[in-house]
Amino acid sequence: MVLSLVACGDKKTDDNQDANNTDDQQGETTYTNPDDIDDNMTSEDGKYEVAFVTDVGQLKDKSFNQGTFDGVKLYAANNGLSYKYYQPANGDQATDDDRYDAMKAAVDGGAKVIVCAGFMQGTALEKAAKEFTDTKFVFIDGWSLGLDNVAGIAFNEEQCGYFAGYAVVKEGYEKLGFTGGGGTNPACIRYGWGFAQGANDAAKEMDKTVDLNYSWEYGASFQASPELQTMAAGWYQAGTEVIFACGGSMFASVAAAAGAEEGKVVGVDVDQSGESPTVITPAMKGLADSAQWALGKFYAGEFASIGGVQTSLGANENAVGLPTATWSLTKWSVDSYKVMLQDIKDGKIAIDNNYDNLASTENVTLNIVG
Repeated sequence: MVLSLVACGDKKTDDNQDANNTDDQQGETTYTNPDDIDDNMTSEDGKYEVAFVTDVGQLKDKSFNQGTFDGVKLYAANNGLSYKYYQPANGDQATDDDRYDAMKAAVDGGAKVIVCAGFMQGTALEKAAKEFTDTKFVFIDGWSLGLDNVAGIAFNEEQCGYFAGYAVVKEGYEKLGFTGGGGTNPACIRYGWGFAQGANDAAKEMDKTVDLNYSWEYGASFQASPELQTMAAGWYQAGTEVIFACGGSMFASVAAAAGAEEGKVVGVDVDQSGESPTVITPAMKGLADSAQWALGKFYAGEFASIGGVQTSLGANENAVGLPTATWSLTKWSVDSYKVMLQDIKDGKIAIDNNYDNLASTENVTLNIVG
């Protein structure tokens, strides 16, 4: 299994893929840009067989929800399937009951397969999957739950976090920040720990030390907030040069602070380079591609190969990394990045994914905030 890491969003596509949609020999449109596909469609029979249940935060968060839904839309639109998204009630205060209700609504609406985004879906998804055994579920950033109708797909975020940390230090930055969402969110903590390791290894090569502010403050809801923007602005004013904004719509607050204070930002999940001139690079994972891959398995009659098992996607599957199509780094080249990517695939570079090991190192001074 090899995924093609896609930078989702307006005119951001895979390096080898044209940004414009094309017509096939039958005159039907093949969509490559998810922004050209309506978020809402109306099916002729009122049924929607491909469903997406959002995580907390906004659907169009320019990050995790949007990236995953882009994959759902692309697969459905290119295969003539009806699709619909469902948002649990109560926004960032959604409960497990709210999430279950959204899944039940999808089943009642005709869903044959439901893509659920985010680790917080686990409890509700287990209940729904046990009740609706004829429905298949794809659990992005999740686990298999030991159920044959659930495909758990997770990512090696520590790898793309490592790339980002290494890149910004190579670029000359020595005062770094990380602000994450969800506190104990497995994906975010892997991103953060990888970021620290990459920064350490680059600093070691350059015979320097770097400082890293590290915080989960104001990230529980993965939302933009005045409090988060104030904290980020304070970091920049105190000398922080670049902040890794790891948590959906939190990016908006950090980018706003960076713009006001002449700071820089590392984006997350999808290619956010076009969202703000403050973005140095994002740390990406193949959300859209993994959703399309899993849906393809279902419609090929091969869901049994991924249901009930845990799938972990990383460098070996081309499912994590930095976007080379929008590369703006000046002191670390695309060629050098590709060499490092291959070294990770070959096992020459090992990146720890055990967050319990997070601590200051010889070349990174860690400052836990909050």
